[in-house]
Formats: sequence, C-alpha cells, structure tokens
Amino acid sequence: MPRTKRVPTIHDVAAAAGVSVTTVSRVLNNKDDVAPETFQRVLDVIHELGYASSLAARSMRSRRTRMIGLITPNMDYPFAIEVIKGVSRAVTDAGYDLIACTSAYKTESTVERWEQQQVARLNGTITDGLIVVVPRAHVFRTAFPLVAVDPHHRDTSYPAVVADNYAGARAAMEHLLGLGHLRIGYIGGRAGLQSARRRQKGYEDALCEAELPIDPDLIMEGDYTYESGRECARQLLTLAQPPTAIFAANDESAFGAIDAARALGLRIPDDISIVGFDNIPESASTVPPLTTVDQTIRVMGREAVRILIDLIENRPLETNLVQVPTSLVVRSSARRIR
Repeated sequence: MPRTKRVPTIHDVAAAAGVSVTTVSRVLNNKDDVAPETFQRVLDVIHELGYASSLAARSMRSRRTRMIGLITPNMDYPFAIEVIKGVSRAVTDAGYDLIACTSAYKTESTVERWEQQQVARLNGTITDGLIVVVPRAHVFRTAFPLVAVDPHHRDTSYPAVVADNYAGARAAMEHLLGLGHLRIGYIGGRAGLQSARRRQKGYEDALCEAELPIDPDLIMEGDYTYESGRECARQLLTLAQPPTAIFAANDESAFGAIDAARALGLRIPDDISIVGFDNIPESASTVPPLTTVDQTIRVMGREAVRILIDLIENRPLETNLVQVPTSLVVRSSARRIR
C-alpha cells in the first residue's frame, strides 16, 4: 500500500525545535515574550518542515508575506485567463508571489458565499492582498487590501477595475451602422453583470441615435458562453425577418454565432456580419478573423495589481474605480450590406 505523505503539525514543529506547543503558538502569533534565539529557531523549523503556517511565520517580522492572492470563477473562462496573464506578469515585476483559487463547480447560488469565505480565509494571513475576478459579492468583510476586476455591481465597497463597456459597444454598433446595417441582432451577457448591462445600453443608445427602433425580437439574453451564443444566433437567424448583422456581447458568444450561421448555410460576412467584444487571442484566428472590441483584459489585470500594491504600501488612491479604455479592432467578419 503506498504511503501518504503526512502534513506536518504544530506538534512536529515543537518537537523539532525542542520547545513546547505553547511556545510555537506564541511565535506564530508574534508574541514578544519569546527569546529572540528561540523565536528564530522555531521559524527555521517551520520553514524546514513546510508547516502550513510558514507564510504567516515569514511575515512575523515584516508583517508581510509578499504574496498576492487571486480568486476567479474558473480557470478556463477566456476572460479570466487573460486577467490572470496580466496579473501574473505584474505581480512578478513587483517582486511578489501569486496564489490563485478557483470556485471550480460551485453553483450560481453559492459562488458569492464562497468568494466571501475565501477572502476571509486568505486575506491578511496567507496574502497581503487579494484580487477577485468578476465577484458577485457586493461587500467583503476584510480590513486588508482587496481589488475587483469587472465586478457584478458597479457601486462596490472596494476598489475595482472595469473596461469602458458602454463606449466599446457604441463603437461596435457605429461600425455596423456605418456599413449600412439597419437590422442588428444583439446577444447579451450574463444577467445581473454590470458590464453586460453597459454593453446592452450602448447597443440600444446607438440604435436610438440612428433613429432606429429597439426591436425586442432582436435582443437575446445570453450568458457569455459559446453554447448560448450559438443558440441565440440560431433563434435570431430563423426569424421571419432575420438581422443582417449580429453584435455579440463577448467573443465566446460570437464564436457560437459564427457556427450557428454556418450550420444554417450562411456565409460570413457575405450573408451575415458578426462582431464580438473582448479581443481574446482566438478572435484573430477565426475564419474569417473576428471584428471585435478590445478591452485590453491583461491591462485590467495589471491595473488591479498596481492598485492593490498601492493599498498594501498605504499609498492613497486617486479613485476607487479605474476604467480602462476600449477600442474597435476591425477584421473581416463584418462587411458593408449589399
């Protein structure tokens, strides 16, 4: 039978250091009534054994772990992947380490509670500060630094980094309108997410400014996934009066829309124009390459790190909400209507 590696305990630390468990506990809690040489010996043993509280021990003198935490819904969500890339580079450049947690198979109803539990468990103990990607929680009860990237709520109690979603959606719509499209379908994002609301607002305002009606039949509620994009596009393209163009609220939805159009025998962009939002790396390699809105996701991750380190170093923030500009990337998936 294979042996399972045993996790070292506080009793192991005490035995190896030749002190009592109480002394180890006092070191971990940074009490000043432990002799300096004993204090250091206990820290050395904690490090050698890989005791779970080694990060806390490392911060005894400096009150810092130089560890930044990142909490994300899952690790295979394209937006989260790009945020992590930006965060990872910025954390390394700043001389910190990064630890990431994912919610894995948590349900929609339990994610908010899970986020709050992870913040309470990590912040100020293992990490000096946390970055939470697309958090659902409106409030986190922590006295230690925390920054959100693209939170569900705009009026949060913590600093946040968001893209200029409204301006990006307006740019996408103005591009399609400029190509002569008057009947434009829209595939929205997850209900309740403020970025999704801002993108739909941009879609609707662009139509109003062009003096075109907002047709409810052309607005589909998606959830930022390929599957929902495919199904929403199928419904749009089988209407009695289908749209000549589709604006999808993210690239994953746009990829689904492209496949739905092809399944119906439509050519892109000859028969239907499609525009996305995000500019994830895959958008440049679709056939045809996807016209999309670049929200510089990695920059959002880097900005979150910058703000978090300012908070850790007790530097004042100019604002609690940093809005990253967006820009339209014109490729080949949209063309002038015939």
